[in-house]
Amino acid sequence: MAVNTRILLAARPEGAPKPSDFRIEDIPVPEPRDGDVLLKILYLSLDPYMRGRMSTAKSYAAPAAIGDVMPGGTVARVETSRHPDFVEGDIVLSYSGWQSYALSKGAGLRKLDPAVAPVSTALGVLGMPGFTAWSGLLLIGEPKPGETVVVAAASGAVGSAVGQIARIKGARAVGIAGGPEKCAYVRDALGFDAAIDHHAVDFPAQLAAACPNGIDVYFENVGGAVWEAVFPLLNKHARVPVCGLIAGYNATSPSGSGPDRLPVLMREILSRSLLIRGFIQTEFAAAHEAQFLREAGAWVGSGQLRYKEDIVEGLANAPEAFIGLLEGRNFGKLIIRVAP
Repeated sequence: MAVNTRILLAARPEGAPKPSDFRIEDIPVPEPRDGDVLLKILYLSLDPYMRGRMSTAKSYAAPAAIGDVMPGGTVARVETSRHPDFVEGDIVLSYSGWQSYALSKGAGLRKLDPAVAPVSTALGVLGMPGFTAWSGLLLIGEPKPGETVVVAAASGAVGSAVGQIARIKGARAVGIAGGPEKCAYVRDALGFDAAIDHHAVDFPAQLAAACPNGIDVYFENVGGAVWEAVFPLLNKHARVPVCGLIAGYNATSPSGSGPDRLPVLMREILSRSLLIRGFIQTEFAAAHEAQFLREAGAWVGSGQLRYKEDIVEGLANAPEAFIGLLEGRNFGKLIIRVAP
């Protein structure tokens, strides 16, 4: 008998998540009723936003409850369909979470064509991370030819797309990544104009040297020390799409034990006419996702937009892989292969 393996939130982490914050259980595969689709999960996306779902801290989305299946985007195969719009064998993008089977009423499912691109790309370069990069950069950052675009976490799923799209639009792309291997990949394989290792002892100086004309667009994924090095280099009228702040996701107490730097920050925002705009990609989806899929699909097909996937085998390895993601151990878009 087929078994549905699920990974549940067992406890709310204090600081960095631990394996004991997750619980694995096996239950019977659910039976589809009229109007249902039974999905067999093939791939699970692991993304930094999931750390926020484990916490009760105020956020843009409700937290997962203790005992809930951990949330996440998935690529799945239709095993059984009692829905008029889907047939057995369809491959779909869904939001089924950390489990091996799921029931769906069909709402929110998007059919995928394996002939267009590998279906795993729907979780990365042609999915939420790619659309996050496209929408944040083009709708908020609005890079112009010749401008300098800097992106943190440049070897990751979002950052790697940001820099390549900036280059496609005629801007200079400077990536910030952790370690020589990631920096070499960003520079040599993805075609960024420069890549700076944020672990370097002279990181701020290296970043300044790579941006002799300052920074016009900074795509923020990290915060922390990277932001401290970027901020002095922002040009007048610079745009800062704020996508993530992963450096603080595991913090156990509010920042602010040091001097109050908010007045200085606000003064600089005013005097340099800076635009700092937080966003969640869903706010742009209805109006722009179709355009993104057309453009990014064409760029992937032509080789202008490249991607790297870090695939981990087996759902049981998701907790450890996710812990590693928050520590920067992954290299590329992190995906769990749940089933062949």
